[in-house]
Amino acid sequence: MSEGESILRAATDPAWYGLAVERWQELLIDHATCEKKAASTALSLLFAYADDTVLGRRLSRLAREELRHYEQVLAKMEALGVAYTRRPPSRYAQGLRRVCAARDPDRKLDLLLLGALIEARSAERFAGLVRCLQPALAEFYAALHAAEVRHQGLYLELAAQEALLSGTDWRARLAELAAVEADLITSPDTGFHFHSGTPDGASPAVPST
Repeated sequence: MSEGESILRAATDPAWYGLAVERWQELLIDHATCEKKAASTALSLLFAYADDTVLGRRLSRLAREELRHYEQVLAKMEALGVAYTRRPPSRYAQGLRRVCAARDPDRKLDLLLLGALIEARSAERFAGLVRCLQPALAEFYAALHAAEVRHQGLYLELAAQEALLSGTDWRARLAELAAVEADLITSPDTGFHFHSGTPDGASPAVPST
């Protein structure tokens, strides 16, 4: 699977982008939170699997980049007069956590594959936001898009290496997790988050096959 190849099973509903245009301040706040969580996820994996030095080196670099992105989002918020506030957890994140295996080696593989799916969804939404947001924000998301695609590729590469060691079919497991991710992203969602589903009241997008 080449870098940039979509691993997503469904596209974001256009209604989500319409809501993002209306609620761009909340979008930025939630984006800042997502960047912090992405760095935290990389660091958590680094500590949990300290004996895996290849994973450690690569995820330490990823964590630094995620924190730089967090700083960039904060700078954009400050420039636009958007104050940072705490947001409730998203249904998306909670739903993905529920399907993650509880024990290793399955858990390690799941965490890497879920990382790839989250980065892929972020990349898809960054690309969509470029087409609909005000120019200052559109340029911002255009500049971040390539990094999300690269992060997806990194997580997939690490997952493939892990699956080789454990003798697991990572592509089959990815398909299972991608189906869950697609359901979360296409089902109605009453809250608005960077990774929320179809806005409640809109017709859900049809998952791709």
